[in-house]
Amino acid sequence: MEALAHPRQRRKEARPAELMAAALELFVEKGFVGTRLDDVAARAGVSKGTLYLYFDSKEALFKAVIQEGIVPILEEGAGLVDAFEGSTADLLRALIGEWWQRIGNTHLAGVSKLMISEAGNFPELAVYYHDAVITRGRDLMRRVLQRGVAAGEFRVVEFDTAIDVIFAPVLMLVIWRYSLGACCGMAHDPQTYLQTHLDLALNGLAVNRSPA
Repeated sequence: MEALAHPRQRRKEARPAELMAAALELFVEKGFVGTRLDDVAARAGVSKGTLYLYFDSKEALFKAVIQEGIVPILEEGAGLVDAFEGSTADLLRALIGEWWQRIGNTHLAGVSKLMISEAGNFPELAVYYHDAVITRGRDLMRRVLQRGVAAGEFRVVEFDTAIDVIFAPVLMLVIWRYSLGACCGMAHDPQTYLQTHLDLALNGLAVNRSPA
C-alpha cells in the first residue's frame, strides 16, 4: 500500500510494487486510455521488457493496482469490524478515518473517478472493480449498519439505500478532488467535510430520531 501511495526513487530493477505505483500515478493523471506501458516503464525507471516480466498487459497492471492497493485495506476494515469493542458510531468514524488516510488522501482515490469516466469503454475492468472493491465496501458498510441496529444504537433503515446515501458524499469528495479540484482547488477542507458528513449521518441513524 505504501509503495502505491508513495512511489520510491527510481532504480534499474523496479519491483512489481514500484511498477504498480508508477501505473497508479499515470492512470490518475492520464486515464486508462491515455496511459501507455512505455510511460509506466519510464516512470518506474525500467525498460518495457522489464515491465513485461511482471505484467503482460495494461489490464493486468490495472487489476494488480486494485488487488494490491485497495483490496487489502478493505480486508483490514473487515477485521476492524470483527474486533471493534466500542460503539458503532465510533466504528463508523474509525472506518471513514482509515479510508481517508489510506485511500482518500492518496492516489488510490483517483481510481474511483477513473472508473466512473471509463467504465463504459472497459466493461471487463468495471466488473472487476465492482466485484473487488464496490461489493466488498458495501458488504462492510452493511455489517456496520446491522451491528448498530442489533445493538439498539441505530434505527431500522433500508440497508442498501442507506449504504448509498452514506457513500455518496464521500465519493463526491474524491471526484471533485480529481476533476474540478485540479484547477479550482478543493471546495472544502476534507477533514471538516468528512466530520460534517459523519455528524449528519449518525444523527440520521440515531434511534432517537423519527423518520421524516
